[in-house]
Amino acid sequence: MGEYRNRTTGKVLSQGEVRAANPNMSLPRVWTSGVCDALNVDPVFASPAATTSAYQTSVRDGVEKDSKGNWVEKYVAKDMFADTTDEDGKKTTKAEHEAAYQATLDANTAAGHRATRDSKLAETDFYALSDVTMSSEMTTYRKALRDLPTHKNWPNLEDADWPTKP
Repeated sequence: MGEYRNRTTGKVLSQGEVRAANPNMSLPRVWTSGVCDALNVDPVFASPAATTSAYQTSVRDGVEKDSKGNWVEKYVAKDMFADTTDEDGKKTTKAEHEAAYQATLDANTAAGHRATRDSKLAETDFYALSDVTMSSEMTTYRKALRDLPTHKNWPNLEDADWPTKP
């Protein structure tokens, strides 16, 4: 069920709300343009979210007419963070909020990469047993896995940044 804009009031309602507002009308399951005209409503079509930057989110901001005269959902880019002041009067800037958020994202990414790295090391642990001779390629591979946290792209590694298992 979609949304409909009342032509008189401009209010956006769900199909259920339009039905409830017209209890004495028998309405079909699928609404044609004739049904919309009888109800004095226009359908509201879905539209893509607003383009955002790293610390923005797309937020619905009502409806608007598009270039074809159809009513569509309106989205705007909204900053995720703003300057704040807590109850004790301590001020935190937008930049500080963004840095803390990015630090959390980086920590979560790093934790996931460490788990993957540890799994890859565990897959090759049997090569490190005292009764097995480890090849120099495997030694290099395992060292590269252990050194991943010092990689220049850490924690935002790309597939090419991971060592290749011999």
